[in-house]
Amino acid sequence: MWRMQSKEALINNYSTSIASGSRNQKPLQNKVAIVTGSSYGIGLAIARRLAQDGAHVLISSRKVENVDKAVQMLKDEGLSVSGVPCHVGKEEDRDRLVTTALQQYGRIDILVCNVAVNPFAGPFLNTTEDMWTKVFHINVTSTFLLVKLVVPHIQKQGSGSIILSSSFIGYIPQQYIGAYSISKTALLALTNVLAQALRFKNIRVNGLAFGVINTGFSKVILRTPELYTKLNSFGVFRLGEPEECAGIASFLCSEDASYINGENISITGGVHGRL
Repeated sequence: MWRMQSKEALINNYSTSIASGSRNQKPLQNKVAIVTGSSYGIGLAIARRLAQDGAHVLISSRKVENVDKAVQMLKDEGLSVSGVPCHVGKEEDRDRLVTTALQQYGRIDILVCNVAVNPFAGPFLNTTEDMWTKVFHINVTSTFLLVKLVVPHIQKQGSGSIILSSSFIGYIPQQYIGAYSISKTALLALTNVLAQALRFKNIRVNGLAFGVINTGFSKVILRTPELYTKLNSFGVFRLGEPEECAGIASFLCSEDASYINGENISITGGVHGRL
């Protein structure tokens, strides 16, 4: 049965860590992390930062050539990474992703769900049933199913961290990318509900609500004058960079964030994103 640690136990744990010098180690030393959608952009930046902070990272995305390229790049930087192609919408691929992590590293401590699709941009009522189904299957349902698959393995480690990638557009949905916006709103809620469900297993779940980051995925927003003008009314008047999303992800996976659970943290440069 899960029990909250007493204040005295927490202080003793930190005191012991400091005395032994372990607090001088990298914050994710020897942790094992799965990062989906991590062959480029934000996912790749997060995978790199987790590895720089000591984790063994399993990179994944749909295309094997993209995975191989990302793995080689990070290995050339001296980082502990491996890769496996994975279409998160397919059950057999999700199973292979988890099995590969266990075979290569023997454990799982961290899961970062970063995959998203947006097959349509235009008037909301022009969204077809197939488009709607694809967005929610990949962005929401597959995320939930992957979390379910990974949780028993994280639980074996006694604690762990899960991060769901969402978007500020989930707070201020826009009809031009309506289905995508609504799926991101759903992920904000999923983060909170999972945090409630998994806290008794000592697994923390937090979300990152990204702003307009300099990746290929943001081009649809940049092509929408009305939305782009609205975004430029706030913030730091530039696009964010993927690397500016990576540090907070690593922090949330570390012991320094051990009292942060169920949060959706906006990385927007100041663009308002709150319900």
